[in-house]
Amino acid sequence: MGKILLKNGKAVNEGTIVETDILLEGDHILKIDKDISDASATVIDIEGKYILPGVIDDQVHFREPGLTHKGNIASESRAAVAGGVTTFMEQPNTNPQTTTIEKLEAKFALAKESSFANYSFLFGGTNDNLEELKRLDKNACSGIKLFLGSSTGNMLVDDEAVIENIFRSTEMVISAHCEDETTIRENLEKYRSKYGEDIPVEYHPLIRSEEACYLSSSRAIELAKKTGARLHVFHLSTGKETNLFRNDIPLNEKKITAEACIHHLWFSDEDYKDKGTLIKWNPAVKTANDREMLWQALLDDRIDVIATDHAPHLLSEKENVYTKAPSGGPLVQHALPAMLEKHLEGVLSIEKIVEKMCHNPAILFQIEKRGYIREGYFADLAVVDLQAPWIVSKDNIAYKCGWSPFEGTGFRSSVSHTFVNGHLAYENGTYSEKKNAKRLTFTR
Repeated sequence: MGKILLKNGKAVNEGTIVETDILLEGDHILKIDKDISDASATVIDIEGKYILPGVIDDQVHFREPGLTHKGNIASESRAAVAGGVTTFMEQPNTNPQTTTIEKLEAKFALAKESSFANYSFLFGGTNDNLEELKRLDKNACSGIKLFLGSSTGNMLVDDEAVIENIFRSTEMVISAHCEDETTIRENLEKYRSKYGEDIPVEYHPLIRSEEACYLSSSRAIELAKKTGARLHVFHLSTGKETNLFRNDIPLNEKKITAEACIHHLWFSDEDYKDKGTLIKWNPAVKTANDREMLWQALLDDRIDVIATDHAPHLLSEKENVYTKAPSGGPLVQHALPAMLEKHLEGVLSIEKIVEKMCHNPAILFQIEKRGYIREGYFADLAVVDLQAPWIVSKDNIAYKCGWSPFEGTGFRSSVSHTFVNGHLAYENGTYSEKKNAKRLTFTR
């Protein structure tokens, strides 16, 4: 690869916005300076636009292997780069599940051939794979995933002794889906006895309730404190849970961290009336007050990361009655535009978006040379135009499943260019067919 020179951009990095040029050479950022000239470089003038580090999404479900009618690594990573997401961490509830080192490496082999974005995977903990988990090298992948509440693919880990052993047996980040299974099942039976299988979807947040979330997340946090484990709680959905986390020490010193997802920051239970099962997620989208408290915790740094939990299903599957409609929805293409919309509404700064979507995932998972705009780092960059309005519609959705919960939504900002390891992977609606993605490396 030759050199690429980005001229006249506004780089958003480490709490500052600086007008600068950026020179890329090969996979890396070669130089960051006010007025760079290089006769051998291809010049791209991005005057008036912002340059962000590529977004790192720590929680996606790309459905490969085994569920590729919903999506696959190629289709969903392509959608990701359209949204400025240059790195993803994929979850283990595929078919087969990623619960052995052999299956983990098979996924890496798939991604090496097909991914448009940088990749790593989470290794799934189960009730019976502790010995395999102990064999896993701490730099092999992003970390460990535990489903402490069942979700798509049912990888529920419910043996308390096993959970404690896992917490004691790894130095890696343990990312947890926290919902109390007993509470959920009792709630579901109560509504099923009244409505049968066609439960009105607005009861979803009462079935997968605040109590179910808090019971599970508080229990996991107590266990992490007891064992000294490194715990990351995925997709907080309740205001009550935010009080379990602290903001009085830097992220790199935290042993217990938290994430909020786009859908819990954007939607509330008032949206079920219009969106129905399209916004059925686990954990459930809850009240407007919960959403407000999530925002408060995000802004005061009790919540460390913004992610997507991108989880495509066919529209025909989502349109089933409540008990048969799967939970989850596609989000990687629209996550950054959604947060930029919140920036334009005055909810958060663009610097805070970069902190939560780029810097902090890199810190939290100890990713090598990504997540920042720095000389010598990999050239993963997203260029965004805050004055380029568009409306989400079928003809601009890149997901294999072909739909989005944001359909009909107008965004005032768009991603104009995405660079993956110095390669222009996406430009104004046009995708490069060249794949330049890399397996993530770590500094643990």
